[in-house]
Amino acid sequence: MSFHASAKKKQEATAETNLVAKEQSKGGLFGTGLSEWFALPVGIAAAVPLIKFDWYVINEETQLMAVFIAFCVTLYTQGGDAIYKALDERAVTLLKDHTEAEEKVIEALEQKLVFLKANQNMVNDFNAINEIREETYKKLNAAGAIKPQHDFKAQVERMLSMIATEEANVTDKTKMALMSEATATVTEQFSTDKALKKAALDSAIAKLKGTSAGADPVQAAFVQFFKDKAAAAKASKDDSEEKAQRAALIAKMNSVAKNEGFFFEFDSAGLPKMKA
Repeated sequence: MSFHASAKKKQEATAETNLVAKEQSKGGLFGTGLSEWFALPVGIAAAVPLIKFDWYVINEETQLMAVFIAFCVTLYTQGGDAIYKALDERAVTLLKDHTEAEEKVIEALEQKLVFLKANQNMVNDFNAINEIREETYKKLNAAGAIKPQHDFKAQVERMLSMIATEEANVTDKTKMALMSEATATVTEQFSTDKALKKAALDSAIAKLKGTSAGADPVQAAFVQFFKDKAAAAKASKDDSEEKAQRAALIAKMNSVAKNEGFFFEFDSAGLPKMKA
């Protein structure tokens, strides 16, 4: 199949023109079908009265016409081929360039046709992609319904772990403070009381000898200190320290909840509240 849109060749155009002319005319003299040789007697018969009655005057115009006709005939017979070849060569060059340009366009169109044929299943491919996308969205929605629950559980566990850690830290600090205070108090007692010093020295010597010296006065002093401390704490109604520790813990937990985007936070009483 040819996709060229250029003009037809000269031979084809001439053949078609001759065919049309033959169909329109019967040929011969003036299209009558008579031989062209009848034009000679007709011309002589017509020329005699034209010249005789001066209907046609032979003058310088006739001579000029004869010279011009002779020039045209000479040019046609002697230089017609050269003129024809020059014009035909130019026409052939133009036709060649035009054909090459058309061939490039045709090649591009053929490549596009191949591409379009290769993409005939594009609609099916997109339908398959859409089905996969819908299925993926369903799975994501199902996972999205469960994920907040897991996140909430992890957040609660994080807070419980933080509370346990803070309680352990407070307990350790309290123990260290009590031990430091007990050591300082007992040391001061034994430093100022000579009887306690003597009792501690006697107990140490007895232990070195391996004899029984009764209760250890140092141990008894520590035990008595802790008993007095427990009684004082039980009798005291000042809970400002506990409130301060709880407020610090709540502030720390709220800071973590805000920074990490938790679903809840704590009020001043330490009760959790869901965020809007």
